[in-house]
Amino acid sequence: MNRYRVSHRTTYSYDEDVSDSLGIAYLVPRELPWQHVVSHELSLDPSTEDCTGDLDFYGNTSTYFQVTSPHQVLDILATSEVETEPPSHDEHTLDTPWESARPQRRADVADAWQAQDFALASALADQTTEAHAYAAQSLQSGRPVGEAVTDLMHRIHADFAYDKASTTVTTTIDDIFAQRAGVCQDFAHLTLACLRSHGLAVRYVSGYLATRPPPGKERIVGADATHAWAAVWIPDGGWLALDPTNDQWVNDRYVTVAWGRDYADVAPVKGVIFTEAKKSSLKVEVDVAPI
Repeated sequence: MNRYRVSHRTTYSYDEDVSDSLGIAYLVPRELPWQHVVSHELSLDPSTEDCTGDLDFYGNTSTYFQVTSPHQVLDILATSEVETEPPSHDEHTLDTPWESARPQRRADVADAWQAQDFALASALADQTTEAHAYAAQSLQSGRPVGEAVTDLMHRIHADFAYDKASTTVTTTIDDIFAQRAGVCQDFAHLTLACLRSHGLAVRYVSGYLATRPPPGKERIVGADATHAWAAVWIPDGGWLALDPTNDQWVNDRYVTVAWGRDYADVAPVKGVIFTEAKKSSLKVEVDVAPI
């Protein structure tokens, strides 16, 4: 079992006063069979009494806040201590032919109706013709679903370069194919688009990955980042989480925060402001420290 202290600071700065900030944050890790949240705290500066947590449709903790005191800087700090274990998988269920892992065809499985929501198209994971054709190379007839989706993960990792300069939060599936590059969010969306286009259920997962410094180097505090990956529904076998950015199944170095149809469902912080400011800046600092 691993234990981590996660710190996620988001700072917005403006060149004029903001009179009202309303936001929704997804910063509280989920309680899961392989993950235990020991503690969590979220603080805002300026402080506000209007800050409330609730569960959304998918069981994620969403935090609503409203800051009405005038401010030119809004600082949001989430800190958590989390214990993680490697998720377990039933090898027998992973051997299910991928065609039989489509929830629309599995009325015999209790949670198939819930999984079906993640087989539908979403705005940031459009099921394009190119995505369908790309996935077809891995989804050969009768191939075990675990083997097939893992092969797709390997191919995405090999065929697409990691490049922060090539992407924005609105990057489309067509953009990713055109540039053959992206970041973790893009590779998760690409996995969703590819597999959903063949009827499989795949959810977008946001969280953190504990990084390791190079041999002989010290950890750089605050140098980590949020991370994203995909999880595929396995009939009677839960969800198989895949990280195409790092070409591996999710293990005990991952901290799961939230999941949804795509990034838009679980953005770490989003909202609206009332201001006459012309300029603004955003700074994010993340640290995932083993303890």
